[in-house]
Amino acid sequence: MKTQRLHLKAPDNWINDPNGFIYYQGYYHLFYQYFPYEPRWGTMHWGHAVSRDLVTWEHRGIALYPSTYADRNGCFSGSAIEEDGKLYLAYTGVRYEAVNPKDPHTCLNEQFESTQLMISSEDGFHFDNEAGKTVIIPPVTDKKIGDRTHTRDPKIWRGKDAWYLILGSTVEEKYGEILFYRSEDLKTWSYVDKAWKGEEYGWMWECPDLFRTEGGAVLMVSPMGLLKNEEKEKNHAVCFPVEFEEGTCRIEIPDGYQFTDYGMDLYAPQTTLDAEGRRVMEAWIRMPQPSADGWIGMFCSPRVVERRDSHIYFHMHPNIRAAYSKEIPDTSLAADDGYMAVFDLEDGEQADIGGFLITRENGIVRTDRSAVYPAFEGAHLVSETPRVTDGCRIEVLADDNLVEVYINDGEYVISNAVYGLGRKVTAGNGKGVRLYTMKDR
Repeated sequence: MKTQRLHLKAPDNWINDPNGFIYYQGYYHLFYQYFPYEPRWGTMHWGHAVSRDLVTWEHRGIALYPSTYADRNGCFSGSAIEEDGKLYLAYTGVRYEAVNPKDPHTCLNEQFESTQLMISSEDGFHFDNEAGKTVIIPPVTDKKIGDRTHTRDPKIWRGKDAWYLILGSTVEEKYGEILFYRSEDLKTWSYVDKAWKGEEYGWMWECPDLFRTEGGAVLMVSPMGLLKNEEKEKNHAVCFPVEFEEGTCRIEIPDGYQFTDYGMDLYAPQTTLDAEGRRVMEAWIRMPQPSADGWIGMFCSPRVVERRDSHIYFHMHPNIRAAYSKEIPDTSLAADDGYMAVFDLEDGEQADIGGFLITRENGIVRTDRSAVYPAFEGAHLVSETPRVTDGCRIEVLADDNLVEVYINDGEYVISNAVYGLGRKVTAGNGKGVRLYTMKDR
């Protein structure tokens, strides 16, 4: 099986959303949307990777594939939970009502329906795709609740008195919403309530995730059509500090939100609890074209999510920082897994990470990947954070296809896909940069 370190990348062909992220029986399991036939979007399967430490990952092949009436055109995004020693996966199955005659992996004019299914495993590695799937929530037919086509991406958690499930949906493709369901036994699910914000928050809310931190509850969603500018990507992941009452599923969502990542390549984040009980996030990094090796799609490094008052932080996971602790004089000595660069950036200064530029001006941190990214119409080349006022400590994780810029220990993060990153690193006005590679195992 293929092993990778730091950034989990497609084993081949195409991957997108992380699914079923969970710590179970001594392994971190990360499933993902996978089209195993070409480096493009198509009929979705679930690929599977595992890790002991969130640093080194091993691909374990296909876990789920289309095999029933409800999921015959794809096993789409979902989540994982543990109960009585078993691993349960909940996911969205898609059935096309009109297949594209020119491409059997797509449908015509969004003519499809979505069903929520569940499958279990005794060990987290073996799944009975032929006889082990059950429907837990049929297609939504009541338009007052949700949409038959665009209702998807179940995220399940155990509450104080029952199991709860959140789904993303839309109201007449005008604005996104979330739906809440409740179950006593993981088999019978009852609709409880819904919530939304309005048309300016996107027409569909994908990949919802609701969880508690010590500082309060956080809602993550990936609204489609959120941005109205001329750039290619209109769909982006955002997060809200919220107030949530579990029993009634009533939620208060403020008007203001943060981008989950200010690089604008990150999408479909999903969280779980790590072995120490920290809330940890993984997410898909979008790529406009395949890598030099022919694969497309990868995931960010794992991040610890923390809410402080109304601000949400995304810290570099301590396992990653510990792994990248072998200091080196220059990047020529870095392992193939990339390197970490650490420096302070004063106002008016710039860092150059192999052609990827990071500047700080008037308290705003800005990145420019123009020199290491393919030019195409609508390409997002320059990213920036809100104003940063209390110092500017920068930690960069970089490999050939992804640069992650952690600012002030996750006050903000910018993650950008890149192609052909160079090896020369400089920062500031001649001040030193501390460089680290993966320590010997």
